[in-house]
Amino acid sequence: MLGDAVISPSVAVSDMEKAKQFYGGTLELQVVNENPGGVVYKCSASRLFVYQSEFAGSNKATYAGWIVDDVPAVAEWLKGKGVQLEHYDNLPGVTLEGDIHKMGDNFQAIWFKDPDGNIFSVTTAMA
Repeated sequence: MLGDAVISPSVAVSDMEKAKQFYGGTLELQVVNENPGGVVYKCSASRLFVYQSEFAGSNKATYAGWIVDDVPAVAEWLKGKGVQLEHYDNLPGVTLEGDIHKMGDNFQAIWFKDPDGNIFSVTTAMA
């Protein structure tokens, strides 16, 4: 049942104006709905809901990730927008080459944080 549904992650932020600048401006996500509860951004067939909360940035794990064909190209695009990429050198079975985390022959990943420290990833498909 839920396996056939599109999932829509929600992320808590402390400052909606900074969040709008980051998600809409820096990441260039399109707003599909904005109301007093938060902002919904379009990501292909998915949606990302951003809302204000006192618990913003309290998760130390990845909130959500984008699956792309060319991780290095996205890494360069993000860096060009002033986004700092995270480096994790303690992940089992992972090698770090520049900004790209590699696992096996075909899997690549990068991580970055929003202004509140919420962690996001960009990866190749793991299918």
